[in-house]
Amino acid sequence: MADPKEPDLGTTGVTPRGAQPSGTGRPPLRQLYTEIAQLVTMAGHSERPVAGSAAGKIGLIEDAYMLVEGDRVARVGRMRDLKPTLLREATVHEVGRRVVVPGFVDPHTHACFTGWRAQEFRQRVLGATYREIMEAGGGILSTVEAVRAASQGELEAALSEFLGQMLAQGTTTVEVKSGYGLATSDELKQLRAIREVGRLQPVEVVPTFLGAHQVPPEFRNNRAGYVQLLVEEMLPAVARAGLAEACDVFCEEGVFSVEETRQILLRGRELGLKVKLHADELAGSGGAELAGELAALSADHLLQPSDAGLERLKEAGTVAVLLPGTALFLGSDRFAPARRMVEMGIPVALATDFNPGSSPLQSMPLVMSLACVRMGLSPEEALVAATINAAHALGRADRVGSLEPGKQADFVLVDAPGYLHLAYRFGAPLVEQVFKRGRSVWRRAPEQV
Repeated sequence: MADPKEPDLGTTGVTPRGAQPSGTGRPPLRQLYTEIAQLVTMAGHSERPVAGSAAGKIGLIEDAYMLVEGDRVARVGRMRDLKPTLLREATVHEVGRRVVVPGFVDPHTHACFTGWRAQEFRQRVLGATYREIMEAGGGILSTVEAVRAASQGELEAALSEFLGQMLAQGTTTVEVKSGYGLATSDELKQLRAIREVGRLQPVEVVPTFLGAHQVPPEFRNNRAGYVQLLVEEMLPAVARAGLAEACDVFCEEGVFSVEETRQILLRGRELGLKVKLHADELAGSGGAELAGELAALSADHLLQPSDAGLERLKEAGTVAVLLPGTALFLGSDRFAPARRMVEMGIPVALATDFNPGSSPLQSMPLVMSLACVRMGLSPEEALVAATINAAHALGRADRVGSLEPGKQADFVLVDAPGYLHLAYRFGAPLVEQVFKRGRSVWRRAPEQV
């Protein structure tokens, strides 16, 4: 396809390898995008998470236009209804029969870390068990050691690079958790790094406190003492500094029990944080039931939820954030029961779970492909799950996840005949240009076309 007629609309300050900046400065006040082959709006889904029969409704407009005023979507519609006055009053960009979708929202990542664990991957594919890897000094605690040794600046540099790579694949909003410090000073260091990087590059960053990710070595024989530290010292320090929007806990047998998770999350809620949790990943632990009981913003993983847990999630309207890349990478035959959840009326979102151990994956389109092939979602349901429902899982659906008047102009220009290609052509580099708040923040380099 020929390049769209696109002027310089702004630069990111973060240029991933193989990409080129898209200009400098702020966008003109009125930008009119015309000749859009397919515009996916997700219209009508901002008030509540999408569930049941509505989960496949993407608000598709064929042969469309979109008017952006400043950093917001002002109007969308069909080309045949476009008023000539708009052509005179706005800067016009002919999209060239491409597809436009909302910027992807990744609602579950551990992207603030240093130190890869590629050697563990080799050990695992050659037959080593997770327990054997942990006993040899690997696993989450090896990343904890690396993060504790890193400076805040080193964490910022790593996170900036990771976010640039995610931006190049169409992700414009990302949740980033702490959880590799497991000590007050190191958790605060991680969260400060997350905050600073969020200010300096275009990807919108949503910080989550995950001090309850694992019990650190120094508390190996004093679990109650670590829970007490979380409740009495870490959470108040995080809340005082305003460093997180939500509190998360890894609720799993051998990690944090349901009762410990309840205690930590209730304290977080008391301090003004939203609550969410890792639930029922390795076994049915009662995490889904607890998420429903607390009306958590999201329950994540959910490979092995109970029937009662699913019912509680449905009753509460809690978003099920599913992470198929993790199951694939760990060689599991079990994936979250996404098809059943949709049919029950549970809102489903998708995420990468980007981390150095169990999911070094940064592509939301690839996650969509996995959700279709391994979890039974339709391409439309997967697209809903990667945009507006993912925004609901972060409490951000009032501003991101759809292209409707008044919402942020976060969108992706896709070089394909239709939106189906995002999930269909798994791994293909279809993202041509990315816009955040009306500004072009990433564009594919000519040599990549």
